[in-house]
Amino acid sequence: MPDVADRVDVALPVGPAGAAGLEHERGVVRWVGWFATRHPLGFVGALLVLAVALTAIFAPALAPHGPKDAAFATYVAPNAEFPMGTDHLGRDMLSRVVWGARLSLYVGLTSVLFGVTIGALWGAVTAYFGGAADSVSQRVVDSLMALPPIILALALMAALGQSVTNVIVALALLLVPTAARTIRSVALSIKEMPYIEAARAAGAAEWRVIFLHVMPNTLATYIVLVTVNIAYAIVVEAALSFLGLGAPPDEPSWGSMLTAGTQALETAPWMIFFPGLAISLTVFGLNLLGDAIRDITDPRLRGGLG
Repeated sequence: MPDVADRVDVALPVGPAGAAGLEHERGVVRWVGWFATRHPLGFVGALLVLAVALTAIFAPALAPHGPKDAAFATYVAPNAEFPMGTDHLGRDMLSRVVWGARLSLYVGLTSVLFGVTIGALWGAVTAYFGGAADSVSQRVVDSLMALPPIILALALMAALGQSVTNVIVALALLLVPTAARTIRSVALSIKEMPYIEAARAAGAAEWRVIFLHVMPNTLATYIVLVTVNIAYAIVVEAALSFLGLGAPPDEPSWGSMLTAGTQALETAPWMIFFPGLAISLTVFGLNLLGDAIRDITDPRLRGGLG
């Protein structure tokens, strides 16, 4: 029979740590239940976004064939072997739509994180220092925002060339002025708060105040900007690829699939239906989730059903 010390050694790891882990799991479940009850549309959007994200992550396992494998008959209607049919080159549409989720989310996330982050830094810094720097900065932002986004994106892609990296650069440049203007408006009110004055009075350096006090308090707005603009970036990337200026033609982009589908609309309508459905569901889910996050982070909007 084991002695008391042995029993204590075995029981110790199951004690407070196990109880804390169980309580944490219960807290997560309660939060999910609260979110689903108070923001049902946002919960639906979160489920759609989660489905698209999992599809993108596990694309190699979910896609039955390679996205560029042109080894099958052309214009095969949806059936048991090819649930979404094949395209004009004999490629499996299901595999291309699945891999298209990875490309769209990669382009959307990367471009938005770069664009919104640079814009947020720009807006917060110029708002904090004010004066001539802020005035000149806002005139630059006005000039950029005066240009139609799709025209500016087309001009950038024509100058940079057709590639996925250049699409990310073009989208990031489109998002910088909007993020700068939005974060600037938040930072202008934050820099007048008493705790900012207290930090200055305590002798904190200007950059320390910006990065430790101003920027963290713009985080809620930053998260909303990221969530909403991912949907915007996916739509613009699809539009550029649809016009032949986005990802290269052989890449599994939803926009280029739509282009191919329009050329065989009567012969193979599934070629335009499934990529269009993928874009619609992804953007719909991101917009619902973004609205819910905005409602949660903005005290004035809490309590709604969004």
